[in-house]
Order: sequence, then C-alpha cells, then structure tokens
Amino acid sequence: MTRGATAGASAEDTILTGMRLKLVTIALILAPLVQVFDTAIVSIALRQMQGELSATQDQVAWVLTSYLITLSVFTPLWGAIGAVFGRKRLLLIGIAGFTTFALLSGLSTSLEEILVWRALQGFFGAALLPLAMSTLLSIYKKEDFGIAMAWWGVGVMFGPVFGPTVGGYVVEYFNWRWAFYLNLPIGCVALLMVWMLVPSGGKRPHRPFNYFGFVTLGISIATLQYILDRGERMDWFASTTILTLTLVGGAAFWLFLVNSFTSKTPFIDPAIFRDRNYLGGTLLRTLFGLLLFGSLVLVPPFVQDMGGYPVLTSGFVMAPRGAGTMLASFFVGYILKYVDPRKVIGVAMVLIAATMWQLSTFTEDIDMPTIVINNFIQGLAFGAFVVPLNSVAFTTLPSDLRDAGTSFYALLNNIGRGFGVAIFSTYLAILSQSNQAILSAGVRADNEVFRHLTLPPVWSFTDPAGLAALDRLVVRQAKLLAYIADFQLLAIVIAACIPVLLFMNNPHKLGKPVVAGS
Repeated sequence: MTRGATAGASAEDTILTGMRLKLVTIALILAPLVQVFDTAIVSIALRQMQGELSATQDQVAWVLTSYLITLSVFTPLWGAIGAVFGRKRLLLIGIAGFTTFALLSGLSTSLEEILVWRALQGFFGAALLPLAMSTLLSIYKKEDFGIAMAWWGVGVMFGPVFGPTVGGYVVEYFNWRWAFYLNLPIGCVALLMVWMLVPSGGKRPHRPFNYFGFVTLGISIATLQYILDRGERMDWFASTTILTLTLVGGAAFWLFLVNSFTSKTPFIDPAIFRDRNYLGGTLLRTLFGLLLFGSLVLVPPFVQDMGGYPVLTSGFVMAPRGAGTMLASFFVGYILKYVDPRKVIGVAMVLIAATMWQLSTFTEDIDMPTIVINNFIQGLAFGAFVVPLNSVAFTTLPSDLRDAGTSFYALLNNIGRGFGVAIFSTYLAILSQSNQAILSAGVRADNEVFRHLTLPPVWSFTDPAGLAALDRLVVRQAKLLAYIADFQLLAIVIAACIPVLLFMNNPHKLGKPVVAGS
C-alpha cells in the first residue's frame, strides 16, 4: 500500500492502493447506501404505519416530510464544518446518529414520537452522502476516479431502485417497523469499517463559519421542501400557508445570495459555480433526481392501479432496473478514460427518453415481460448517465472546494427528488380529475353514441349497480390517460435537457483526467 497526498490535493487526501482501497471503498459506499435506502423503503410502509399509529394520511406523511426537511437543510452544513472537525470524525457521528434514530423510529409507539426521531435521523443522515463522497475522492488517484464513481453509483442507486422491492416484501410479510430495523445491520457494519479502515487525513485551514448564510439558506431549503412535499395536499398556491412560505423562502434565498456575493467568507463559495462543468453537472444531477424519483412515483402505482398486481409484484418489477444500473455503472466507469463522457451521457439521455415514452404506450393489459425489459434497459441508461455525469461535474473543480461542491451537489439531488415527486404526482392527480370530468360528460343516457351502441347489462344506465360500474370504468380510464401523459412528460423533460451537454467541456481535450463526484 502507498500513501501520500497528490499534487494540488487537500491536506486530507490520502491515496490508498490494494486491498485496503477496496475495503475503504465498500465502507464509504455503505454510508450513503443506508441513507438513500431508508427513504425508498419507508415510503412503501407508510400505509401500514398509518393504521397502527391511528393517523390520517396527511398526518403520517409527516414521517417523510420531517425527515426530508432536516435532511435537505443540514446537507450543506456538514460539508462546511468538515474543515474544522475532519471528514472521518463527522462521518462516524453521522452514521452512528442515523442508525440510532432509525432504531428509535422503529420502536416508536406514537406519531409524535416517531416524528421527532425522524427529524433527528434526517439531521445525521445529511452528513452521509457529501462526506462519504469527498472521502472517496480523496483516496483514489485522479486517473482512477471513474472507477471510484462506478462503485459509488452502485451504492447510491441501490436504495431508490431496490427500496420499493424490499419495502413491498417487508409490508407483505412483516410490519412497518422493519423498514427502520433494516438500517441497523448496514449502519453498524458501515460504522465499524469506517472507524477501522478509513484514514483520518490531515487538518485543513480553519474557515470562519457564516451563520447568516447558513440560516438564510436553511430557511429557503426548509420552505421549498415543505412546499414540494405538502403542496398537493394543500392545493398549492390556493393555500395561504403555501403562499406565505413561498414569500418567506424567496426572501431568505435572496438574502443568502446577497451574503454569498458580498461576504469574505460565504457559507457556500460562489467560486464553485464559475466552473462550467460543475454548473452543468449540477443542473443535470437535479434532473436525474427528478427523473429517478418521478418514475418511482409512477411505475409501481401504475402496475398496481392499472395492471391489478399486488404491492410485492410492483416492487419486484423495479429490480431489473437496479440490475441494469449496476451493470452499466461498472462498465462505464472503466471506459471513461478512453471516450468523451458527454457522448456517453447524451446516448443515455436519449435512451431514458425512449424508454419513458414506451411506458406511455402501455394499456391496462400490462405485459409484464415487456415492462421488465423496459426497466432493465432504463437501468442501463441510468447507470450510463449518472457515472460519467458525476465525473464531468468535478473534472476541473479545485480540491479545496470539494467539500462545498459535493454537499451542494447532494443538496440539489434532494431538491430534484422533491421536484420529481411533487411535479409528477400533482400532474397525475390534476389530469386524472380533468380526464374524469371530460369522460363523464360523454357517459350519459342521452348521448347519441349510445343509440347505436348496445351496452352490456353490467353497464346499464337504468340500474344503480350499472351506473356504479360505469363510474368505476370512467375513473380507471381517466387515470390511465393521466399515467400516459405523465410518462410522456418525463420523456420530453429529459430530451429537452440534452443541449446542456453543449455547455460542458470535454475533459480529455482539457488535458486533464476524468474525475468524479456524487
């Protein structure tokens, strides 16, 4: 094993080789895996949790909302204080805190209790992605960063892809508490491996903490996350609460921007946004969060609602996408030294758009083999998209800005996830209602069409049971049309963002090795 800092690297950079490099990589992958896995699996268990805790649907949704708000608000904080306490120490604190409060969440006996533990779990979970990724970058040679990000992609993608599958199994055969208990073995192994194997690194120069910047950014993130998570239930801007929070969040963000560009020690250094590759990467990383979680909001319910499949089957149908993502991540990570990463990203985006559009061609008679193949191909495209994107985004970013860059990168992924869930679930609800109104207007006894069309007795206009059956049919068809439009919107959004690649530089032409970030 050889150890030492590379030229121009930060004081905490310690290059590893051999078996220790592999073991430390596994340890650093487990840390973010447990965080993203938790979000995906808990969302599946909410309905069962609602019954046992005697909560309404609106109340139990706070189990996710409280967690996501603290997760988003404190993500930039952990990157900012890394220079003071060291990445390894903070990562250990984050893993220990996240695992402890996951256990307490599973042991909760009331809604109020679990909301407190979930908020604290989000606070500690905010440390895991940015700190683990910064540490991973610090132990690899720059020419091997593509390989590092291939492994990173596997860890980060495991949760959102396999979470619905595992969540469906837990709900079917156990109970909601196991959605939290499953964090314990992963968290304990990650804690032990990080403590024993990850190098501590050196200290970096202390940088004064900008409290005003942190508070204003925190307020803007908290209000945005609340709006995205609760907006649909509160009828968006028809709600005084949503409108007020929008104004408060907008004002806080404006103050944050003013402080960032006038302070000598801004909370997030604006210098990271002068890098074209990083700026383009953050835009597409936000898009990736939107696409990934937008599709997770749509595909499993689509299989349940339209195909009539049980929860467990709808979870298993997502597993091929995870397999495809992992396979593509490994392959792409090794070829990034030889090809223009932007071309790989472009091909992946076209493939994602095509597979999303194909989903819009499905009817109620869902062909399960076809949708499994579609998900596998989509998984290949996701892997080919995120690994080179992470690489290009951090190619030219100086190592002393790495902590700020990775924490903001992780933050935008969370925001993209929130936008994905909010936009596509809201669009689905709105279209379902409008389609139902349009279809219902035509389903009446005096419609000329029915003078020439004999309906089956089960759909009789003169029988209350027949009218109820007709109503159910209209609701079902209205929702099917809404799903079709949502999948088409996903395809259009990804295709419209392809030109962002023209803004980014080819790292090979810059004469620099491809490096990576989360």
